[in-house]
Amino acid sequence: MSTSKLHDLISLANEPSSARRRELLRGVTDLFFAGDGLHASSELNLFDDVMGQLASDMEEAVREELSRRLSAASAPPRHLLRDLARDTSIAVAEPILTGSSALTDDDLLAVAHTRGQDHLRAISQRPTVSAAVSEAIVERGDDQTLDTLLRNDGATLSRESHERVIDRAAANTALHAAIVRRRAVPMDLLNEMYFVVEAKLRDAIRERNSEVDPEALEQALAAGRKSLATRDGALPDDFEDAERAVRLLKLRGGITPPVLAGFLRNRETTKFLVALCELADIDFGTARRILERRDLDALSIVCKAASFDRSLYLTFAVLILDRETNAMGRAREYGELYEALPQEAAQRTIRFWRVRRQTGDVAAA
Repeated sequence: MSTSKLHDLISLANEPSSARRRELLRGVTDLFFAGDGLHASSELNLFDDVMGQLASDMEEAVREELSRRLSAASAPPRHLLRDLARDTSIAVAEPILTGSSALTDDDLLAVAHTRGQDHLRAISQRPTVSAAVSEAIVERGDDQTLDTLLRNDGATLSRESHERVIDRAAANTALHAAIVRRRAVPMDLLNEMYFVVEAKLRDAIRERNSEVDPEALEQALAAGRKSLATRDGALPDDFEDAERAVRLLKLRGGITPPVLAGFLRNRETTKFLVALCELADIDFGTARRILERRDLDALSIVCKAASFDRSLYLTFAVLILDRETNAMGRAREYGELYEALPQEAAQRTIRFWRVRRQTGDVAAA
């Protein structure tokens, strides 16, 4: 670099004309990138001071041009880089936030905690996003921002951040596709989504389950067992009586599929749920959720995994849908789907649901 050339440019800094100062900024920027763009520490500090002073006075279009040029620099002026990343104009900040490898996590967190959704979305598109930065985005991001982050395979999310996203998505369809298609979502959390997503995404979850090797499956289940199940709410008032009655039936070998159908037909709902949990080896919260939502697809998973025959499943379906005018038609439709559902796929899926029961056992111990 020609030091005299830089000082000549600096001498023009007192020019009152904005056009002349714009020319000066471009000249200093060109000089910065001359050669390999590598400078001694003292020179870099000088560039930082001059370019930062000039850029602060420039209109948005000029700052945007400067941001684009600096976004690819491996060793850009640090103060100027941070100022551009924090610029209130997203047009200026975006090239730096999405593309500059020179930004540190501290730089990104400063922006994530103080700027709006446009800036958060730009950070979410970086080639890599650390777990700490992702946590800040999950905390402050809206649905569109979270969708952008979740679709970025280069973004690392901790289990805790994944759990927060799953909780938000439980009642928010805008996030469903991004969560189900994200390969890094822990498998037990992914299967929590089975109860709330649409049919196409349920197919995708079952497909993911079929891809998991046994060792990875056990690791996923172990991770799930470490969390406490606290979302199912209080047990029904007649739970203890129902559990006692089912326990007595079990001792006499009287818990059979037809008995379950009888409970449901007689509207002994809690007994039905307790007995279903016993036969299908699922937790009460999962069973209750299926029944309350009249979720015949999820019920088919339970029945197929427990080797219930198609006629029993259809009996359950008709009784659950008894208030609907087209109950028989819907039951037949789900019966066809039941026939097409591989038992192995159902058993793999329900293993994740059993995490809820195992978690409850841990909590009760």
